[in-house]
Amino acid sequence: MIFFIGYLGYTQNDNTELQQLADADQRARNMSDIDWQMLNKEDSLRRVRVHELMAQGKVNTAKDHFNAGIIFQHGNDTVSSTLAVQSFKTALDLDGSLNRWWYAAAVDRDLMRKNQPQIYGTQFIQDATTNGKWKRYTIDASKVTDEERRYYSVETLAEQEEKERLMNQKTIEAFYAETQSIDQTIAEIKNQHSNGSLSAYNASEEAINNFGYTLMNKNLYEEALKVLELNTKLYPSAFNTFDSYGEILLKMNKRKAALKAYKKSLLLNPKNENATEMIKKLTQK
Repeated sequence: MIFFIGYLGYTQNDNTELQQLADADQRARNMSDIDWQMLNKEDSLRRVRVHELMAQGKVNTAKDHFNAGIIFQHGNDTVSSTLAVQSFKTALDLDGSLNRWWYAAAVDRDLMRKNQPQIYGTQFIQDATTNGKWKRYTIDASKVTDEERRYYSVETLAEQEEKERLMNQKTIEAFYAETQSIDQTIAEIKNQHSNGSLSAYNASEEAINNFGYTLMNKNLYEEALKVLELNTKLYPSAFNTFDSYGEILLKMNKRKAALKAYKKSLLLNPKNENATEMIKKLTQK
């Protein structure tokens, strides 16, 4: 629970109902099969409730305003999108340690709702106008510098172009689903990685790592091991590849190999708290 000293000098607690509403908003969007008609109805009811809480003076802390922004951003009109911007701005004014990306995304979404170019570059669209491909929504690149984008945890303009390219690539999961062969998939990952920017499939460090976790979550440990081990070879300077490799090794009770992987991850990134904690656990008698 976060606390902050209110304007009248007394301590205010975060609104737990607002937190629950925001959590429900995010949970609904992590479902594998979303009923958008039902979700739109639920979003509308959540916005109505936030308006009521605001009228009752129950939106006060930085986290309250942050949660209100999360709910307002999913409205389909400019009133809601403007309220989202205002809510996130107020939240950051009260507590600058909160995730600043949400404010930048709310600003871009509000501009998009008003048929104006975005300025940060957080919004990508996929519809008939883009021939079914992902495309960064129109941007006025002169309004914000890349330094400001970094401050708000947004990719630079060059990184956004690369992101668009990656979003339009096929997934490794799709190849595996077609072949049902982990060995063929491993070979294809190597092939696509060697093709660099010309690759048809996304063979980035993150994509391979996510595929490994997909297999791991399905208890396909041997397959996941091959994928995550390969990632350490394709991206030997990336600390997270060794961290993930350590996790699958540990799940397979390969403790010595897991310890070695975590130590390598920590060597590459001394600030990796997970590797530090896992090394501590693995070296305890």
